[in-house]
Amino acid sequence: MRQREAVLFYLCISPWLIGFILFYLGPILASFYYSLTEWDLLTSPQFIGLDNYVRLFTRDPLALKSFKVTLVYTLVYVPLDLIFGLSLALLLNQKLRGIGVFRTVYYLPSVLSGVAYVVMWMWMFNPQHGLINTLLTYVGIQGPRWLLDPKWALSALIMMSLWGVGRSMIIFLAGLQDIPVVLYEAAEIDGASHWGKFWKVTLPLLTPSLLFNLIFGIILTFQTFTNAFVATNGGPLDSTLFYVLYLYRKAFEHLQMGYASAMAWVLFLVVLGCTLVIFLTSGKWVFYRSIGE
Repeated sequence: MRQREAVLFYLCISPWLIGFILFYLGPILASFYYSLTEWDLLTSPQFIGLDNYVRLFTRDPLALKSFKVTLVYTLVYVPLDLIFGLSLALLLNQKLRGIGVFRTVYYLPSVLSGVAYVVMWMWMFNPQHGLINTLLTYVGIQGPRWLLDPKWALSALIMMSLWGVGRSMIIFLAGLQDIPVVLYEAAEIDGASHWGKFWKVTLPLLTPSLLFNLIFGIILTFQTFTNAFVATNGGPLDSTLFYVLYLYRKAFEHLQMGYASAMAWVLFLVVLGCTLVIFLTSGKWVFYRSIGE
């Protein structure tokens, strides 16, 4: 019976296994091989060893600049996303009439089409007729050129991305609603203030949600593409040339598929390294409440 159950199990999951091998594992392994070749999609790949990786780190200043832009974006956006997401979750974790409507409203932007909301923000950032600069003129402030100014373009994209803070908010909200009320009652009996309850009860019990949002945010930001591609196409003066956007250019505009595959593997290793570091250090700051507590 165990053998029969095993055979039936693998038969049931075979569609997923076949799809995983053909459409995920196969292309992943193929991309590693192509990263060791020079391939333009039109001729046969020519094996060149590690030359693509050497070129990436030593002979391509735009690759290093694109990685720097992506790193700055990640270091600024991820903390802001965590702070605003947690703040909204605390505000929406109230037992009030109609609170579900507000939760839905704040969450909706995170599920809208990327191109649609980028186009809307492009109109808002328009230096002459955009909503933001128009409102600034009412208080006597001359707004910047936003997406057209190298000094402001990346900041504008960060502001644009924070519109989807509902993604992290909903995770924090779920974590808040999982905290037992008796812990807050015990803290009140001990004389804890609102801030005391937040630092001693809420925040420690939210660390699993914080860990998830932190890792997911890092993975998401390192793969940023749509915002920059639609809004600025990497400009002005390459100030928003994200790593994945540069990878896209090398692959589909310059037809340097081998070089783009090497870039993809470097990105994979960077994201994997960041994730492993966070996981290995999470035992020192992530608190898991045991079952029955």
